[in-house]
Amino acid sequence: MNDKEIVLTKEGLAKLEQELDDLKTIHRKEVNDRIRQAKEFGDISENAEYEDAKQEQAFVEGRIMRLEQMIRNARIIDASGSTAEEVHLGATVKVKDLRSGESFEFSIVGSAESDPPNKRLSNESPLGSALLGRRKGETVDVSTPRGVVQYKIESVNKATKKAAAGKKAS
Repeated sequence: MNDKEIVLTKEGLAKLEQELDDLKTIHRKEVNDRIRQAKEFGDISENAEYEDAKQEQAFVEGRIMRLEQMIRNARIIDASGSTAEEVHLGATVKVKDLRSGESFEFSIVGSAESDPPNKRLSNESPLGSALLGRRKGETVDVSTPRGVVQYKIESVNKATKKAAAGKKAS
């Protein structure tokens, strides 16, 4: 498996740990119960319920392995040394699309926590990577499928204590 460092907020790490715990304690047992019930129907070679349960078991076990690897390679965002003027992981940024005049506000997070509909933008996305290290008032050019878009940084808010702090997870 890939040992790429995964950048997370403290909140993001807690979500992954909760999902892992749910998969190990609840979903694993449910899938095993389904397999056992399907075996009771007799011939498993033509048993759709058994095949479905085995596929779900493979998915659950794969997800458990992936989550364990992500947690093992997690680096918790520590924005305590960052200034509020500079865009960094964990910061909340407000930008204005200079073409449309529309403003957007979102948090810059690691790719594992990226959730654009909930205003959580990956540091690896075109806009996220263009903003990192920039300051309020600066303009950035971002290549998008619709062409180059210019954004002006209207504000940068330092990460909250809840999302900051922490060292490499063990």
